[in-house]
Amino acid sequence: MKILLISLLFAFATPVVWNGNITTVLKQAKSSDKNVLINFSGSDWCGPCIRLKKEIFESEAFTDYASKNLLLVRADFPRQKKNKPAAEQIKLNEALAEKYNPAGKFPYTLLVDENGKVLKSWDGLPKATAPEFVKEISKFDSK
Repeated sequence: MKILLISLLFAFATPVVWNGNITTVLKQAKSSDKNVLINFSGSDWCGPCIRLKKEIFESEAFTDYASKNLLLVRADFPRQKKNKPAAEQIKLNEALAEKYNPAGKFPYTLLVDENGKVLKSWDGLPKATAPEFVKEISKFDSK
């Protein structure tokens, strides 16, 4: 019974897609008139990064909002060999970090417009619930 219930929840969950290429996403942002949320994460070693993903990015409030209003980019810097991204993705992540996160903060999240201009940033785990975080982001909606 639990498996059926969980399966139904996933079937109706709003999908969000995290992309790894900021250039592609900014082009999409221009054509769709959406802002871009960039997240720098250490998915297998950074406790606050793991909490951010679980408590905010995987929440219903965030996924519902993001699926309709945002484009998402994640630059993940895992430490375990088994979690390392492909060499091409590592280069993309490093280039993105060089531009937006030269200090190497984790987690570090930015909201940028379709031109890549930073609208808001969060250094560390936001001190907000998922609905509060969504409310902060929605203040910058261009619609």
